Amino acid sequence: MRRILVVDDERLVADTLRLIFIKYGFDARVAYSVEDALDRARDFLPQLLLCDISMPGRDGLELMETLGKEQPGCKVLVLTGYYSNLQRVREHARHLPRPAGILTKPCQPAELLREADAMLESA
Repeated sequence: MRRILVVDDERLVADTLRLIFIKYGFDARVAYSVEDALDRARDFLPQLLLCDISMPGRDGLELMETLGKEQPGCKVLVLTGYYSNLQRVREHARHLPRPAGILTKPCQPAELLREADAMLESA
């Protein structure tokens, strides 16, 4: 079963995304902060990290960097609601062990699932 960790400080968003992924056959877990995500990722070993960028405290870029070092096989899909973050995210993603996918909110579930499937199917 495909394992995904959904990270967003907006609980409704995170919980809704988790339900969508579960409905489509994923083993999906959720975290609401970077610290919580790192703890869960160490036990869960996700194949895909879906994370927001703008969160209180440590942000999604820090999560991507730390998890990339700890679990270089984990692919990253960024979901951000701030277009002003896109250039910074793209630049940061270039330094990850694997390329990161980037989507903007709002995002249709079909598009999100299509991107997640494509990332998990790629070598």
